[in-house]
Amino acid sequence: MKKAMRTHLILTTAILLGAAVPALAAEKCAKEPVTVGFLPKLDTDPYFQVARTGAEEAQKEIGGKVIQQAPSQATAEAQIEFINNLVSQKVDVIAISGNDANAVTPALKRAAKQGVKIVSYDSDVSEAARSLFFNQAKGDSLAEMMLESMGQMIGYEGDFAILSSTPTATNQNAWIDFIKNKMKEPKFAKMKLVQIAYGQESEQVNQQQALALVQAFPNLKGIIIPAGIGLPAAARALEQAGSLGKVKLTGLAPATLIKKYIQNGSVQDIWWNVKDLGYLTYYGAQQLAQCKIEGKPGDKFKAGRLGDYTVGEKGEVVLGPAKIVTPANVEEFKF
Repeated sequence: MKKAMRTHLILTTAILLGAAVPALAAEKCAKEPVTVGFLPKLDTDPYFQVARTGAEEAQKEIGGKVIQQAPSQATAEAQIEFINNLVSQKVDVIAISGNDANAVTPALKRAAKQGVKIVSYDSDVSEAARSLFFNQAKGDSLAEMMLESMGQMIGYEGDFAILSSTPTATNQNAWIDFIKNKMKEPKFAKMKLVQIAYGQESEQVNQQQALALVQAFPNLKGIIIPAGIGLPAAARALEQAGSLGKVKLTGLAPATLIKKYIQNGSVQDIWWNVKDLGYLTYYGAQQLAQCKIEGKPGDKFKAGRLGDYTVGEKGEVVLGPAKIVTPANVEEFKF
């Protein structure tokens, strides 16, 4: 009898718990637009300020709230503190551009356990720590365009270097790996990657590193700089040193910051509409918060004026193709 009662109690409890699960799940789905906390790599990077204007444009269209906070140093440790701060402010979604893919994972997972949805944009974090990644362009295509741009500028022959941001930057490291593999093709056989240096998300350090590369490698023909702060800083430093032109530069940066160098042919740029990245991220974050998408491949959603998007493998949503910015098209880019 006791055994039967115990079994009945267990079954009854299981049924009640089972009935409660959908209710709990439903409570996690917002019924209206929520607060999205944007956490860029660095508070002084103009790239993220422009992305924020896109998020704010989307917020005006669909409601909710935008909060943006970021550290003064581009480190994972600094971002972890801001993750905790955003959780304490009760944001519903954190949108992070990761300084380190793995180091921020534990903090993001803790935030998720407290009901905060996690997405990344610009620079991804561990797939285990977020639902969606809003990518400005396919990483492989950006890397290929940077290498192709460098090849065009130096005649596909000679020494070149890479001046990246930090040794742990997720997106830059992926691009560098792709460039190394792509260089095995016959087209790039006469190009030699002589060194990878790091600007540490600092204008001053980027200037110093660019000058150091030129001094260390007298036959250097070009530098690929896949970081928004680094390319303008390096261009200014090499211009002042009289080396710009002899040493060609290409990479990623706001086109308006290096417009004169693009126009005189010493610099090329690979770029996209940065404002649209913030706009897309905000729309997608709201869709996730309201459970209209889950981050699964094939999920579809509308992003205002940008139109329809489909979630790809590993939760990736791609804004669209980038372009090589040259004197012929530089006027198309307003940032």
